[in-house]
Amino acid sequence: MAAIDNCGIEPGRLVSSKAGRDRGRYYLIYEVLSDRFVRVVDGRIRRIENPKPKNIKHLCFHPKVAEEIAAKLKQGERVTNAEIREALERLISQS
Repeated sequence: MAAIDNCGIEPGRLVSSKAGRDRGRYYLIYEVLSDRFVRVVDGRIRRIENPKPKNIKHLCFHPKVAEEIAAKLKQGERVTNAEIREALERLISQS
C-alpha cells in the first residue's frame, strides 16, 4: 500500500477502495473536493455522470497516474467513460 504523501491527491490517480461495499475496487480520481474528500469513477458502475464521493481515509493510493486523463481534466476537456475504462485496465494490468 502506497502512502498518500508519496503519491499525492490529483485527478487521474489510480486508487482502490479499502472500506465499504466497494472494497477492493479500482477507480481513478475524477475530482478533488477538499483535503479529505474526492470523487472517483471507474467508467462502468461509477460513471462520469455520477462519480462516487469517497473519504481519502478509505482509499489506497497507488503510484500510477493516467496521464492522458489527468491532462484532459486539468485543461477542462471532456473525458468519456470509455477512456476511463481503457486507462483503468491499462494501469491495473501494469501492476
